[in-house]
This record gives sequence, structure tokens and C-alpha cells, in this order.
Amino acid sequence: MINAVFFDVGGTILDESREFATWADWLGVPRHTFSAVFGAVIARGLDYQETFRTFRPDFDLAAELDRRATAGQPETFGAEDLYPDARGCLTALRDQGLLVGLAGNQPAHAEATLRALDLSVDVIGTSHGWGVAKPSAGFFERVLAEGGGDASSILYVGDRPDNDARPALAAGMKACLIRRSPWGHILDLPAVAEQCLFRIDTLDDLPGLVAEHNAARG
Repeated sequence: MINAVFFDVGGTILDESREFATWADWLGVPRHTFSAVFGAVIARGLDYQETFRTFRPDFDLAAELDRRATAGQPETFGAEDLYPDARGCLTALRDQGLLVGLAGNQPAHAEATLRALDLSVDVIGTSHGWGVAKPSAGFFERVLAEGGGDASSILYVGDRPDNDARPALAAGMKACLIRRSPWGHILDLPAVAEQCLFRIDTLDDLPGLVAEHNAARG
């Protein structure tokens, strides 16, 4: 049975397209050029920050975030950046009596911003708040603790086979891959995808799949 469902944030419930566009503008790079390099970095399995270093070799994310904030252009997101299927999916799963959580690699400001969105979730955890980031085992140990302690009853949903599905499976959890975001479309790890309980293209499908899964085991 699935008793808890945790979601990655960026690329899963949150559309990061506007965020990437603002980074291209900040770096003074045409948006389509930034996107092309971003895709190439992902396809090579590199850290996404290598995209920024292509245009600025000394790029330091923390320092650059501070500069943006000082310049009145902080990195941020709001309700308008949620994928259209996110809010309804979270609500539908919670209505099934499941524990629903968000757990992703996010900076300091994100936790308060996520709480302000008034989403139907029981837990909001971020790498900054927890002091540990994906794909480390420590991050998924925290998900396990927040989800009730039984890894086999937790489903982790994300767009990345490397940072989301693979470490969740290694922790004994079930995994769901959603095919969207640059990682979801470009990074293909068949051996990981084949182990996932679900592979979806929209969160609209997830509540029904979880309900069917649980009914078959009830």
C-alpha cells in the first residue's frame, strides 16, 4: 500500500521556465542560447550549474543569488509558476487519506514561499532547511522519517531519474517519474525508469493510479 506521496519541487510541481529565462537575462545571454547549452549539459549528465559556468567560468551560485537580490532581481517563484495539474493532484491525493509532502533541493527562500502557496500538503522540506541535498541518502532518510518510517509505503515523484527516482528506489521507496522539465525530456536512464512503479506525463493521472494500486492491495 502507498500511505505517503512526496513530490520533488522544481520540474515536478513547479515550472522553472521563467526562472531559467531570468538567469539568461541576468547573464546577458540570449534565452535560446542558454536553453541550448542547458540541454547539452543535462544530456552529458553534468551538474546544471555547468550551464552558468559556460558563460561565466567563475560563477558561484550563492554569491550570484546575493548579487541578484541586492540588485532587486531576486530569484523567486509564485502561484503562477505552478504547473496547472499540480494543485489538483495534491488535493486529490490528500482526499484519499494519504500523507502528502514536498521535498526538493531548494534555496533558503523556497520553504516560506511554498507555504504561502497554500497547497494541500502535510510536509514541506527543502535541502536548505534539512541541511542535506539530493541525491544523498541522508535526504531520503529524512523523507522516510517524515513519511512514517516505512519506506515501502512511500512513493516519491520527480522528473529526474538520477536525483529523484534512483536514490528513492535505493532507499526502498517506490518511485514515479514524470516526463517534463529539461531533465524529464533529455536525461534517459532506462534501467532506472524500468524500476519505477509509475511513469507519467501529467500529474492528472497520478491520483487514479495510486488509488488503483492501493485498491488492488486492499
